[in-house]
Amino acid sequence: MNDDASHSVRRHLRIAVDEYDAAIRRFIPGYEEMLAVAADALAPAAPGPIIDLGAGTGALSEAILDSVGDAVLELIDVDPEMLNQARTRLTRFGDRARFTRASFLDPLPRCRGAAASLALHHIPLMETKQELYGRVFQTLEPGGIFVNADATMPREPAAREATWRGWADHLVANGIDERRAFEHFEDWSEEDTYFPIEDELAAVAAAGFATDCVWHEVGITVIVGRK
Repeated sequence: MNDDASHSVRRHLRIAVDEYDAAIRRFIPGYEEMLAVAADALAPAAPGPIIDLGAGTGALSEAILDSVGDAVLELIDVDPEMLNQARTRLTRFGDRARFTRASFLDPLPRCRGAAASLALHHIPLMETKQELYGRVFQTLEPGGIFVNADATMPREPAAREATWRGWADHLVANGIDERRAFEHFEDWSEEDTYFPIEDELAAVAAAGFATDCVWHEVGITVIVGRK
């Protein structure tokens, strides 16, 4: 199975890690709004601990720490280069930000909130993803919140084609040649799997959560589960 234990952003996106934060804004429609919505959804989890699964360079953690004054984040990522970037990025938050090199498929610490941003699409099988959602549910305290901000893709072919077209339009608007935009999608498909929103909501609900899709733009969604 190709899970995040073998994942490298440098290899997957074919960019240097210090270029990631600029590149991801060119790649992902509505990126800043996605982070803001996800962070806002986590606010009720504070002041208890929040874990960021596949935290990358810490963009979501930064949004949460900025907007939720008493939040404490544990960033979990298997890629040491990304965690180093996150440490630099979040220095100003002191011990409110903590860093753990691990896979999000490893045992998880008890927490009040759990979040993931553009990370869980590296799980290729819905069965494995639903198992993770179940473990997140178990690790959360009563009243805890799970937020997943990630790519989804419609099952129906015409809607799927329209989503890819809209996503490509975003890349083109950010200076990426149209042919290269579709080459990016092909490259990413080597490690990325995007499920329909309905399947994601059903899997989160099957884990025990009350679920809602609170934001959606051109295939990028924010799904919230409440325990």
